[in-house]
Amino acid sequence: MPTQLLSKIDDMKDAALDLHAKLVAIPAIGPTNNGTGEKAKADFLTEYLKENGFGEVKSYNAPDDRVECGYRPNLVTVIPGQDRSRTLWIISHMDVVPVGDLSLWDTDPFKMVQDGDTIYGRGVEDNHQGLVSSVIAAKALLDSGLTPGINIGLIFVSDEETGSHYGLEYIVKEHEDLFKKNDLFLVPDSGEPDSALVEIAEKSSVWFKVTVEGKQCHASTPEQGVNSLVAAAAMIMEVPELKYHFDEEDELFSPPFSTFEPTKKEANVENINTIPGKDVFYIDCRVLPTYDLKEVIDQVKGMGLYVAEEYGVKVTVEVESESQAAPPTPADAEIVEKVVDAVKEVYGVDARAGGIGGGTVAAHLRERGYQTVVWSTLLHQAHQPNEKGSISNTLNDAKVMALLPF
Repeated sequence: MPTQLLSKIDDMKDAALDLHAKLVAIPAIGPTNNGTGEKAKADFLTEYLKENGFGEVKSYNAPDDRVECGYRPNLVTVIPGQDRSRTLWIISHMDVVPVGDLSLWDTDPFKMVQDGDTIYGRGVEDNHQGLVSSVIAAKALLDSGLTPGINIGLIFVSDEETGSHYGLEYIVKEHEDLFKKNDLFLVPDSGEPDSALVEIAEKSSVWFKVTVEGKQCHASTPEQGVNSLVAAAAMIMEVPELKYHFDEEDELFSPPFSTFEPTKKEANVENINTIPGKDVFYIDCRVLPTYDLKEVIDQVKGMGLYVAEEYGVKVTVEVESESQAAPPTPADAEIVEKVVDAVKEVYGVDARAGGIGGGTVAAHLRERGYQTVVWSTLLHQAHQPNEKGSISNTLNDAKVMALLPF
C-alpha cells in the first residue's frame, strides 16, 4: 500500500505546480495588513476540491465587518476512514503577508515562477506548501481508491498572519464539536530544511507598540522642542537589556533563550529640517514558557518610565498581542511517533521533537489538550522578498502526510 500511494504522489508534480500557481495568483491579505481578506482564495479552493473528487466542503465564517463580504472563511473537508471515530486533521492557512518593498523582488510576487525544483512567489512556502501538500496527499488517497485507517480532515484557515482571531481560534471557540480528544493534529507551518524538526512546543510571545511623544520644532532651533526620535532610539537601545532579566535557557528550543527584538518603525516627519514630536515603534518578544508574560510587560513599561524621565518625553507602552505558551505536546504522543516514523520512511531522516520561538495556530489546540505537532520541510523563506519554495519538498511532505492516517 505505501509504495503504491507514494508513487502516485510522485506522478502528481504537475498538479502540485498548477495548484501552487493558482494560489499565488490570489493574494489573500488580511484587513489588518490593508488587504481584502481570504474570500477569493476560499472560493477558489472550494471549487477546486469539489472538482477533484473531495466530498462536502464546509465554510465556517468568522464575522468581520472590515472586509467587503463581512466574514473571514475557514474551510473544512473530510475523507472518511475505516475508523470514523477519529480524525487526522491537517491545518494550513490561506492568508499571506504583504510583499513589502516591491523593488526587492526580481519577479511579480503574485505570479509563480519556476526554476527547476525552485518556485518563487508570495506564499509559496508560507503557507501554500503545507496547503498544497495536504491537498495532494488527500487527492492521492482518493485517486488510489484507498481508505485511510482513520478519517483525514483538511482545514484551511484565515487570519493566521495577524493573530488567528478569525481563523483557528474562532473554530475552536465556536465549533469545537468538530474535534474529538483522541484526534490527531498536524500543522505544516514550520520546519527545517532537513525535515528533522517535529515541533511540539512554542515560546510565549508578546508584541509591544511604543509611542514616544516629545515636541515638534524646526531643526535649526532644537531648544524649542523635544526630539522624540532621540528618546525612541534610547528606548530601542534598552530592549536588548531584557535578555539579562530573562536569562534562563531551555535546550528544547532553538535558540534556547528568550529573544527581544525591536522591529517595525512608523514614519514620523516628512522633511529633514523638522525635529519630530512623535515616534512609534514595535517590539517582538519570544519568551521561554517558564516566564509569566506579565513580568515581561512590567519590565518594558518600567523601561518606558525610565526613558520618559531621562529625556523629558511621554512614553506609552501598549500590548499589541499577548500569547502565553500552551502546554507542550508530549514527546511520546501518538502523532509525534507517527510523524517521526513517516519522515524516516520518506526522507530517511531521524527526526527529533523540539520547540520553536515562532507562534503557530497549534497553540490554540494544545491549550485544549489536543495532540498537535508542527512539521514540514522548509527553506526558511517566509515573509522574505523573492520568497521561494521547493516542489520536491511539497511532494515529499505530501507523502509524509499520506502515511499518517494508516
